[in-house]
Amino acid sequence: MGANVVHPDVSDYHGVLVYDGECPFCSAAASALRRVEGVGAIAWEDDPAQTFLEAQFGETPFALVFADRREETVYVGREAARELCERAGMPVLIRDVVGDNYESIADAIRSVTGVEGDPDPYHGEYPMADRAREAFGKLAENAWHTAKVSR
Repeated sequence: MGANVVHPDVSDYHGVLVYDGECPFCSAAASALRRVEGVGAIAWEDDPAQTFLEAQFGETPFALVFADRREETVYVGREAARELCERAGMPVLIRDVVGDNYESIADAIRSVTGVEGDPDPYHGEYPMADRAREAFGKLAENAWHTAKVSR
């Protein structure tokens, strides 16, 4: 995170992406958030992300996760990728290609870059659990957004 990043008030973030900072595919997804207001990102290994995942799933799945407090929905895996593409304004064809080929794209990128570890097979849309809703504030408070830069 650069010195120019300004941390907005937690109320600025209604959505947070939990992603693997080691994975170029996931990092690219996080970078796509530049175009999406009200959405931040946080690395999977950060404590608030681990707390949120534990509260939502009862464990900490290693997967791309997008949590939206307004919708009270947690998107995981291919559904998170699709939702991010939609919110970033990407064409339907791109959304479908990314969503339908999520595992193979992630595998290919991990293989080429030498990043170890496979995402856990979590996919779908889940209602945000009560405990996860309580943990969301800390998650959002520690998220960053590449569009929020000082001049």
